Amino acid sequence: CKTAIVFIYLLLQCSVFNLLIHSNTSETFRRLFLAGLLEVESIYVFADDEIIEYDGELAADTLLEFLYDVIEDPVEIISNDRELKGFHHIEEDIKLMGYFKSAKSSHFTEYDDAAEEFHPFIKFFATFEPKIAKKLNLKMNEVDFYEPFMNKPVTIPGEPYTEDDIVSFIEEHDRPTLRKLEPHSMYEIWEDDINGQHIVAFAEESDPDGYEFLEILKEVAQENTENPDLSIIWIDPDDFPLMVPYWEKTFRIDLSSPQIGVVDVEDADSVWMEMDDEENMPTADELDTWIEDVMSGRINPGDETDYNHDDDEEEDDDDEDDDDDDDYNDDDDDDGNEDDDDEDE
Repeated sequence: CKTAIVFIYLLLQCSVFNLLIHSNTSETFRRLFLAGLLEVESIYVFADDEIIEYDGELAADTLLEFLYDVIEDPVEIISNDRELKGFHHIEEDIKLMGYFKSAKSSHFTEYDDAAEEFHPFIKFFATFEPKIAKKLNLKMNEVDFYEPFMNKPVTIPGEPYTEDDIVSFIEEHDRPTLRKLEPHSMYEIWEDDINGQHIVAFAEESDPDGYEFLEILKEVAQENTENPDLSIIWIDPDDFPLMVPYWEKTFRIDLSSPQIGVVDVEDADSVWMEMDDEENMPTADELDTWIEDVMSGRINPGDETDYNHDDDEEEDDDDEDDDDDDDYNDDDDDDGNEDDDDEDE
């Protein structure tokens, strides 16, 4: 079992060192602090040779759950069908699965070392069982990368891998197309914006409308998974009950029903897709069109006009009405010309 020591930085730097115990770990802490590599008012976990920054919600239960994750082994071994079923049920996190000969394999050692670099934020799994590997379509020493909410994994190219190979691949693909805001990493995710903006979707998974909207959101994400400039943050209000009043006031939205909008991370300006009929969720095509408009700049937090997913249909109807009016006017003109001809006769 791993041992972990947690240090909480105080605003008064002169008080920090009074919190430390006399050990090799505290000496490491002191050197890093004096070198300016650690930030005041932050929480760090020292686990074996790793220093892990906690960048989540400052709540006792969330922090405790995070510490339990830290002391777990970086790689979880899948040995039977029951454990494999549990692996498949994890869809909200980035996860990797590798197939190796044994725990003594040099290839597994490289994989395990890479896992320590991302532990506990990214989940690493491995199997030594040929039957399990066959069900996963894994070859010996091969590693699959699973993006959240995607149906199929991506095999990391270039096996057999070194630790650096695996680390580099993850760093290039660690911004999923659709990712869930988690209490233990909420600030880290929010700081990872694209051009100062986030596309944010609120949906309660336990609510029928929220579940339906989330399924539509997953479909859109799966269709756009190759787009590196698209990343949608899904927030389940049930995970942040104390934040709901703040979000509703700041964004001027009602979180009792699903919402999707684009938010400026600096001043919290936002514009939201208008959904008048709560029983009529936007289709995947309508949502995809809205997202394309956001990414093209047609919709941005500086706009004060809400975007309705029925707008395109209304515009088409208006065009048809205009055409009808034109036809009517043409008929009138023809009649008028005939009357003029009669008078001339």
